[in-house]
This record gives sequence, structure tokens and C-alpha cells, in this order.
Amino acid sequence: MSATPQATPIPLIMGPTGAGKTDLALRLAARYPIEIVSVDSALVYRGMDIGTGKPSREELERFPHHLVDILDPSQPYSAGQFVRDALHAIGDIRKRGNLPVLVGGTMLYFRALRRGLAEMPQADPGVRQEIDAEAARSGWPALHAQLAALDPATAQRIQPNDGQRIQRALEVHRLTGKTLSELHAQTRPADPAMKFAAFAWAPSDRERLYQAIERRFERMMQAGFLDEVRGLQQRGDLHADLPAIRSVGYRQLWEHLCGKASLTASVQRAIFATRQLARRQLIWLRAEDDMQWCDALDSTAADPIENAVATFVRGMV
Repeated sequence: MSATPQATPIPLIMGPTGAGKTDLALRLAARYPIEIVSVDSALVYRGMDIGTGKPSREELERFPHHLVDILDPSQPYSAGQFVRDALHAIGDIRKRGNLPVLVGGTMLYFRALRRGLAEMPQADPGVRQEIDAEAARSGWPALHAQLAALDPATAQRIQPNDGQRIQRALEVHRLTGKTLSELHAQTRPADPAMKFAAFAWAPSDRERLYQAIERRFERMMQAGFLDEVRGLQQRGDLHADLPAIRSVGYRQLWEHLCGKASLTASVQRAIFATRQLARRQLIWLRAEDDMQWCDALDSTAADPIENAVATFVRGMV
């Protein structure tokens, strides 16, 4: 007996930036009746194409992606909104008799969909001011060490100079008495009946991944990435604190256009930040206990993913 669309597991292709997830998804879409749901906090924004590695206009027309180009860069987007949008897209895809395949590198979004979202306290200006004052006296690395003593798992995912994330983690603990890890452990799936088949698409050699990231950024610059950021800046209604502009690569080139750094320095900082992003994504992936790892450097790495997709499609017929 064939499985109902609702009973069929949903493939998740998760991996670090620069690993080739999009190319893999497009190859699958050319062979099977699937629809791609993007799991990427930057691809949601219109006008941010080059720096996000967004599929070309021709590719998007041939293989429509869900949750791509759905917002203006002036608008915020959250994990909660992603879960609502993803569930809606998954339902529509299943009604059409196709298989939804979720692809991307925003690990928080994947976790929110699979595990649920923790109830977090709203920002408290007074607590944040206290933490900022401590950082001014001691430096963010010292506060990172403080966080590591409280919540080693969260601290491992945060760089010692990432003030924004360190501040939020400490703020949550001071407001609730609980760590982020404790709050995340209390979550429930958005849809308990929904099943997933999770694949980690990541190269086994991290240095080769870093080299690929550098080459990719160079291609982005050649394709006009700086002009893309300049166009966003010239709109006049965007600023550096918006989530869209804080995206890796955009933030560094924005600072260059504001006269805060040379182009060479900004490019190097962007490449370094992208490498750090990839490192954090890999740490998130290793924390998952139900992941099938696929070495993106292996010519046969896609076989288990393709076999799963083929099996799920047959089961829906």
C-alpha cells in the first residue's frame, strides 16, 4: 500500500555555506517531482542575489523555490515566521502530489521546525545595558568565558567576539535563571506527526571547504557583489543594524562603503566571517543525533539522498 503524502518523510539537506547544497538540490529537481523549500535566512530577501548565492533567475523559473524573495530587506524575519511559512509550503506541495525537500544552512530554522521553539523572554534594555557595561570594562571574550561556565554547549557555537549573541545568551539566563540549552531542551516539534530524513551535506576536509568559500567570494565580487550592496545602501531606507544587512558579506561591504575599511580589508573580513559561519554550521550539525553524513567531496555522496528521494516519491504514488 502506498504511503499518504503526510506519512512520507521529508528530506532535509543541511550543510555549511559553500558546500554545494543548491547544486545538489537542482540536480534532484531535474530528475524527480520535488519542490525545494529554502531554509536560508538571507535568501528570503529580494534584491540580495549575488551575495547570498541565490539560484539564477533561469534556475528559479525552471525549479521554483519556496521562501525565496518573499521579503524586502527592510523587513525582519524570524525562526517562528519561518516555521509557519515552511509548514504552509509543505502542505501546498503535498496537495500537488509532490515531495517537499528542504535545503539550506540556517540551522536554527531547521531545529525550530523539527524540535520546536523555546519560549524566550523579550529583550530587557536594563539588563542589556548592564551586560554592555561589563563588556566595555572586560571585553566580550571575558563575557564569553562567563557564558562558557554557565552554558558550555551554547558558548561553543558562539565566537568570543560575537557581542550580539553573547549578550542575548547572558540576558536570557539573567532574566529566566535558565540557559539557552535548557530552554531549547524544553521545546516540542511544530508538527509532532511530521517525519524527516536529515542529511548533512558537508566536505570531510575543512580546509578544502574554506578554499571553496574563498573562491566563491571572489566569483561574487567579479559578478558585481559590491554594486549590489551599493544599490541597497543608495535606497536610503536601509541601515547596518537590519538583519538583512548584517548578513555575512553584506555587513563587511556595507562598512567599506561607509568608509570604515578599505575594500581589500573588507573582502578579507567577509571571507573570514564566512569561514566562521561555516564552522558554526558544522558545530550545529554535529550536535544533531539523527543525521546521515554525506561527504560532499565524494563522487557517490549524493547516492543515499537520491535513493531516499526516489523511495519517498515511489511511496507517494
